[in-house]
Amino acid sequence: MGRHRAKSNFTLRRQSFLAMSGLLPAGIVAAASTANASGDVAPVARPAHEIATVAAAKTAPPPAVQAHAIAAAPQPAAVKQAAAPAPPEPPAALVPGPLGIPPINFAAYKNAERMLAQQDPACGMPWSLLAGIGRVESTQANNGNVDANGTMITPIYGPILDGSLAGNNVVADTDGGALDGNATYDRAVGPMQFLPETWKRYGSDGNGDGKADPQNIFDAALTTGKYLCDGGLNMGDLAQRTTAILRYNNSMAYVANVMAWSLGYATGIVPTPQQLPRI
Repeated sequence: MGRHRAKSNFTLRRQSFLAMSGLLPAGIVAAASTANASGDVAPVARPAHEIATVAAAKTAPPPAVQAHAIAAAPQPAAVKQAAAPAPPEPPAALVPGPLGIPPINFAAYKNAERMLAQQDPACGMPWSLLAGIGRVESTQANNGNVDANGTMITPIYGPILDGSLAGNNVVADTDGGALDGNATYDRAVGPMQFLPETWKRYGSDGNGDGKADPQNIFDAALTTGKYLCDGGLNMGDLAQRTTAILRYNNSMAYVANVMAWSLGYATGIVPTPQQLPRI
C-alpha cells in the first residue's frame, strides 16, 4: 500500500512494527498498517476482507493486460482424433463367383430381414433364405439387372400359365393383365416370381417409395419374407421352413435347391451338384 508513496522517516519504525505484527490478531495488524499524512500510525481498523480486496486490486493487471495475458497463454494441444475405423470386409456372399450376389440385391435382402425382424420377429427370417429364393427364381434378378432404386431394367415374366407347358397348371387371369401383361391367363412376375393374385395379397413396399412393385427387388424381397412367414411359421425350425418354401413350388427338389443356396450364402461354401437336384 505504501510502495508508491514518498519515503518516510519512520520507515525503520514501521518495519519493526510490522515484523511484530505476526504475533498480533489480524484485525489489529490491519489497523496498524494504516498511516496518516504525517507518518503517524492511525488507529483506523479495517475488516480483513477489505484489505484482501484492496491488495488484489493493486496487484491485478489492468483489463487490457489481462486480456493480453489470456491471449498469449499457451493453449492446450488439440486432442488428436482417432482414425475412422476401416470399413468391414464384404461378406463372402458378395465375392465374385458361384456365390456372388450383386450389391443392390444383397442390400434388398438385408433390408427385408431388418424390416421383418421388426414386423414379425417370431418368424426369424434370415437374409440368406431370401437370397436362396432369389437365386433359384431369377439368378439374382438376372445378375442385378436393376436400376439404382432396385427396379428391373428389363422386367421379368414367367411362362404364360395356359397349360401349354408340361407340369404347369392353367391359371386364368386375375388382374386384367395389369401386372403380367396378359388379360387371359396369369404368369409369375418379377425377380421373385409372384403370381398376380399372390402379389395382391402380400405385396409390400420395401424401399419406401409409396408403392409395391413386383419388378422391384426391395419390394419383392420383403413380400417374399411376408409370404414365407405367413401363418406364424418359424424359419428356425427345419420342418416349418420346408413348409414355407413349398408354398413357392410344391416340389422337394425345389426345397433342396433353395436350402442349399441359402446355406451356401450363410457359410460361404458353394453347394455341390448333389445338393442341387433338377427341379
